[in-house]
Amino acid sequence: MDDLTLAPFDDEPAITATERVFQTLYRAIVTIRLPPGTKVSEAEIARRLNVSRQPVRDAFFRLSMLGYLSIRPQRATLITAISDEDVRRASFIRSALESACIRAAAAALTDRDIAALREILARQGRAVEADDRDRFHRLDDAFHGEICRIGGHAYVWPLIDEQKGHMDRVRILSLLQTTRIAFDEHLEIVEALAARDADAAVQAVTRHIMRIARVLPEIRAAHPRFFD
Repeated sequence: MDDLTLAPFDDEPAITATERVFQTLYRAIVTIRLPPGTKVSEAEIARRLNVSRQPVRDAFFRLSMLGYLSIRPQRATLITAISDEDVRRASFIRSALESACIRAAAAALTDRDIAALREILARQGRAVEADDRDRFHRLDDAFHGEICRIGGHAYVWPLIDEQKGHMDRVRILSLLQTTRIAFDEHLEIVEALAARDADAAVQAVTRHIMRIARVLPEIRAAHPRFFD
């Protein structure tokens, strides 16, 4: 937890201390900087983040409701192990929502929208070449969020983002082997959108999202200590 600091929210000045603590811990959990099985305490997190214990307590409760923390009275609070069922459930929800968004995007996008997607991909390509997996992960989110925006459903991305954390933990573990594959799948999605082929775009994004379920056994075998 040595690098655990409050994330900057300069563009959201009204954000609460609880939300800042939640986002900081959530990001650390889904990127495996706080790996499954890690013991955490309200007092230690409050000290590291220089906040009172109440926002930490509130953030802990929210994270436990989402399945990322196991809070046990009189025992250590732990980051939960990765659950195959949670990953598959999140994959299904994400696939359903993004399929609808990408179909809407295929009908609504402009040449400027295609250019915006290609610019994200250009930056992502540079991240691949530099083997910068953290940057690749952030640009992955930007890419999918942009598709929701183009389809007129920007509000859907925060819903997806809340659900996909269980997928993200597996995705982070898999990026070492699959960054290039994910990038190539993004290229396929953009080409289908550029052709205004909604069916091909839906099929491409579904394959892309559901790949997590296909590689899950391999990732579990490589990192058994992180799984339940």
